[in-house]
Parts: sequence; structure tokens; C-alpha cells
Amino acid sequence: MRTWLITGASSGLGRALAQAVLDNGEQVVLAVRRPESVQDLVDAHPETAHAVALDVTDPGQVVDAVTRAEARFGAIDVLVNNAGYGYRAAIEEGDDAGVRKLFETNLFGPVNLIKAALPGMRARRSGTIVNLSSIAASRPLAGSGYYASSKAALEGITASLAEDVAPLGIRAILIEPGGFRTEFGGRSIEQSPTRIDDYMETSGSRRPVEGVNPSLNTGGDPAKAAQTIITLVDMDNPPRFIGMGSDAHKTITASLQARLDAMNEHRDLVVSSDADA
Repeated sequence: MRTWLITGASSGLGRALAQAVLDNGEQVVLAVRRPESVQDLVDAHPETAHAVALDVTDPGQVVDAVTRAEARFGAIDVLVNNAGYGYRAAIEEGDDAGVRKLFETNLFGPVNLIKAALPGMRARRSGTIVNLSSIAASRPLAGSGYYASSKAALEGITASLAEDVAPLGIRAILIEPGGFRTEFGGRSIEQSPTRIDDYMETSGSRRPVEGVNPSLNTGGDPAKAAQTIITLVDMDNPPRFIGMGSDAHKTITASLQARLDAMNEHRDLVVSSDADA
């Protein structure tokens, strides 16, 4: 029986994944800011569900969560870094404190969890690390530069991590979800308090509107996304990078094709800086 540690398991994709894994009879450590928010899952699965308080920006809580998970179930077989949030602002509008908090949550929190979980995985020569990114990393839109860059940095970490740990029997998987019917478009997006009129038609038009959450009415099904993640973890040789959702497939392939087209169109310029033989 595998043990999963899932961050951000109180809502959205994280909760759907936790529910699906528990329904499969496996063990889940629900790592959330407020353990009471997942008490219903613990009550429904008292032998296999365990809630721990975790603010991923607190390194001490990260170590404590992993320690408690290993003490309860003996090992962490699958770490899912799902916790995160969005941030809307033009680059010039970004406030230092807000941007640093964003990176602490979306990048350094997952990195600290990886570092805390890896000693146990290395000792067993097995384990899977799943990092949730976003199609924003492949196609950053106006107003999403800081969020996209936090996820792009996580993608770089994951790609290098996969190379680090592959000889040790450990896998690292990066998933780029598209839009799903969760709270991401509402309470899971913060925005800079600075507003510059010149950006109102670009980044300004994409700022969240209070009380409106378009994500609830569009996008993919979180329950189906949970099954996709489980399928990937079950694979003997899963892809190190994959999208999730039809919009992700469209966005990622278009982005890759545009880059390839630009490289081919300007090949002579690209190679013109080579040193003479």
C-alpha cells in the first residue's frame, strides 16, 4: 500500500486527488493550512487518512509534516506538490512583498518538501515526486508574468531533479494543467495593489473581479484530473513532462511549434555567433 503526501488537499485538484487515492484504498497525508478543512476525509477513512498542518512557506512546518507522515505510515511513496496560487499584475505593477510570497509558495515551498522527502526515498531507492505547474509556464499571458515565471522555475527544478534521481530509482513528473473547475479563478488568485492606467487594456483586463470565478463554469473535471495523475504514477515509465486537459494540449503544442518555427526561420542568425573553425 502506497502513502501519498498531497499539499493543498483541502480543495480543487488536491482534494479530488486525495479523495480518489483514498477510494483506491491507499494512504494519504493531507497537508493543508487548516486540518479541520479535511476532517471529513479523515473521518471517512480513519485508518488511511492523516491530516497535518502545513504552510509550505514555513520550512519548519515542511520538515514537521514529512516527519509526521513518515511516523504515521512509515514512508512517503508519492509526494504531490499541488499547493499554489495565482498572481495578476503587469510586470511594472508587481509589488516586491507579493511577488516574494508567490515564489515562496509556488517554488521554494515545493523545493523544501522535495528536499525533506528525498532522504527517505533515497534510502528505499524508490519514490515518485509529482509537481503541478500550469500552462501559463508555456504560454505566459499579459498580467501573468510573475505567476508564469514561478511555475517555469518549478519546471526547471523538476527537469533537473528527474536527472538527479533517476539512477536512484526515483521518478519526477511535471504536469502542466489547463483550466479546471476549481477555485483557482476566484480566491486562489491574488493581485498587486498597484494599478497603472497604461496597462488597463492588457494585464488590467485579466485581473480577477471580486465575487466572480469563471473557473467554476469552464475547464476540466477535477475528478478526471485525479485519475490522470494516478495513471501517471502507476506507469512503469511515466513521461517527465505532460499537459493535462484539451486546452493544455492545444496551448503547449502551439507554443512548442511557434518556437520551432522561429528557430528554423532564423537559423542562419542563430548559428552566426559560432566561432570560426
